[in-house]
Amino acid sequence: MSEASTEQQEQTAQTERPMTESSTDAAAETVTTPFTERYSEILGKVNETLDKVDWSQAGRVGKAVGILLAVIIAQVLIKGVLDTINLLPVVPGLLELLGLVVVGQWSWHNLTTSEKRSAVISKLQTLRQEYLG
Repeated sequence: MSEASTEQQEQTAQTERPMTESSTDAAAETVTTPFTERYSEILGKVNETLDKVDWSQAGRVGKAVGILLAVIIAQVLIKGVLDTINLLPVVPGLLELLGLVVVGQWSWHNLTTSEKRSAVISKLQTLRQEYLG
C-alpha cells in the first residue's frame, strides 16, 4: 500500500511541474519495465509448475473433491432437517421412543439365546476381519 501511495505522490509531483517529453518517457520506462519483467518471470514459473503436474491424476482429485462437497452439502441438509424436527414439541420424544423400540426388538431377536449371541459375535468378527485385515 505504501508503494501505491508513493507512486501517486510522484505522479502528482510530475503533473505540478512542467513536463517535457523526455521526463515522461523516462518515467514510463521505469514504471513499466520492472512490471513486465516480473510478469514474464511469474508466467514462466507458473508454466514450469503446470508442466510438472500429472494431469492423468486430475480425474481422481476432481472425483474426491466432488464427493467431499456432496458429503458436506448432505450434512448441512440433514442438520437443517433435524433442527427443524427438534423444534416441534412432541416429535423428538416420539423419535427417542421409536429408537428404544427398534433396539429392543433387535435385541429380542438376536440376543435371547446363546446360539443367537454367538452368531452375532461371529458376524462382527468376520466384518472386523474383512475391513481391518
